[in-house]
Amino acid sequence: MTDDQPPTGVLMFIAHRATEQRVMTRMAEVGATDITLAQARLLQRLAPEPMRLTDLAEQAGVTKQTAGGLVDQLEAAGYLRRVPDPSDGRARLVTLSERAVELCALAAREVEVVESEWREYLGASRFDDMRAALISLREITDPYR
Repeated sequence: MTDDQPPTGVLMFIAHRATEQRVMTRMAEVGATDITLAQARLLQRLAPEPMRLTDLAEQAGVTKQTAGGLVDQLEAAGYLRRVPDPSDGRARLVTLSERAVELCALAAREVEVVESEWREYLGASRFDDMRAALISLREITDPYR
């Protein structure tokens, strides 16, 4: 880049990574020290309703085998449950346990704190403009919008 700054995508990743680290630190503070970053990234993609492992893997951008391994670990730790698929008696769906629902709420509150800090640092107008621009970019970057 001509201004000695990283490309825009890298700048967005730096902000995302800082947010992830804050969330991971906050979860550890309440005793969730057994969740890895890879597991947390999978957890955050779970919809409120149960979902198929293949859909979860696709949304997380990992193989079904990788997602299956992470789900096995999270289930063993009490963060996920597998439940019968009502539309297919042979299949199972993945859903958050009560413990994970509480942890996801804690993570969401920490993200709100981070965004509040960003708003204060940038000013409301610049923060709102940044957020509006990123929301617009979802139209061409987010296949799951």
